[in-house]
Amino acid sequence: MMEALTEFNKALERVNFKGTVKFGEPMSAHTSLRIGGAADVLAFPEDVLSLKNLLVAAKAQKLPVFMLGAGTNLLVRDGGIEGIVVFMEAFKRIEVIQDEGGKVRLFVEAGVPLPALINFTGNKGYSGIEALAGIPGSVGGAVYMNAGSFGAEIKDVIEAVTVMDMNGKITVLRKDKLKFSYRSSNISDDVVILSANIALKKDNPEAVTGRIREFLKKKKLTQPLGERSAGCVFKNPGGDSAGRLIDAAGCKGLKTGGVEVSMLHANYFINRDRASCGDFIKLMEIVKKKVREHTGNMLEPEIKIIGKED
Repeated sequence: MMEALTEFNKALERVNFKGTVKFGEPMSAHTSLRIGGAADVLAFPEDVLSLKNLLVAAKAQKLPVFMLGAGTNLLVRDGGIEGIVVFMEAFKRIEVIQDEGGKVRLFVEAGVPLPALINFTGNKGYSGIEALAGIPGSVGGAVYMNAGSFGAEIKDVIEAVTVMDMNGKITVLRKDKLKFSYRSSNISDDVVILSANIALKKDNPEAVTGRIREFLKKKKLTQPLGERSAGCVFKNPGGDSAGRLIDAAGCKGLKTGGVEVSMLHANYFINRDRASCGDFIKLMEIVKKKVREHTGNMLEPEIKIIGKED
């Protein structure tokens, strides 16, 4: 592995890679949970060509690549991540590509924070994604996971998604090629989401921002938005709420190591005190068992767990 990483670094130097590359970087500094061991390489490409060169160099050395959105909805194991972690924070352009009548279409790069997109649409009076207010993470992650809230999902406004494969080839996936389901999509793990085209409706900015404020108010009353969490830990089973089931099983306030089930919303686990990934997974297993015994439901993780054991 070390030889492959050395050759990978040399390849980036030859192609004049634009961006930052960090070796042995703790993932706990880059996830909303503040949990996770070190990544072999954490790369921050600044443009599409640098991203392509990075992917080609990684493939040549047979190094695995993981795309990091904003580090939300993610649990990194204590042993860290082998290979290359790519952070898309430089890709944060929002452009209006069509504005006719009552409709507007936006081009949004994958690294745009979802809250920033929500604020942009509110200020412009573009309606369609107000219900996603309060969801952390990046647009790329939101598209990949089909982020949703209050009965709305990002798939409702997606017209196309542009991706790059590990050879640097760029493809535009139109709506008829995309399949979304609850917290998932058919977008392959072997491609990088570069951008999305979304269709919204024009409205009064005050009306749109008012709805955004209402959705945020509701979330702040029911979700621990300011805590160190990764969002919802488990998927909602059909016709029910994972949070309600966890609460009904008496798990609110349950602790393992430095991790605690939130007293405000039971499907949020909070890193209270230098928690490890082992603490988090152990608490997940305890909660799953209690819910199964109490309700008969088998909860499935919504949070993505990656990396190697310590």
